[in-house]
Amino acid sequence: MKTFKLYSLEVVEDDNSVEVPLVGGLILNKEDEHSTWLMEAYTDLSLYEYFKKIYDENREVIIEAVITKKENAPAFFQTKICTLLKFEKQISVLFEGHLRRNKSDYSELLLENLVQKGFEGQDLLNEFKEKMKSKPKLKIHSKY
Repeated sequence: MKTFKLYSLEVVEDDNSVEVPLVGGLILNKEDEHSTWLMEAYTDLSLYEYFKKIYDENREVIIEAVITKKENAPAFFQTKICTLLKFEKQISVLFEGHLRRNKSDYSELLLENLVQKGFEGQDLLNEFKEKMKSKPKLKIHSKY
């Protein structure tokens, strides 16, 4: 098992996303035969009802996670909430899921996004280079 710091976390649903302000978080690669990952996020109490609804519906959500440091490209995970704990001032959300290897490569998602926006030729190359440096958040669609 390998453990990493969860630097940032966002829940992506269709064209909407919810940035989860982290008080702390860990991500674990269980390195099991199912390639399972666990993500535990400590966050603000105000998100409890949002996560409770997802948990109660037993719904899968795509998580965009940046691991260890800001400069790292985000990774996308197909997850379910396995545990939701409410504390006095914070909540703990434990996700279990799998790395989305197909379409999860940030550069591929970015390129697809820029092409959809109509960039081509030299403009596409320039915009791609700029965005690879700044690493903006990308919206992904549920077709994954």
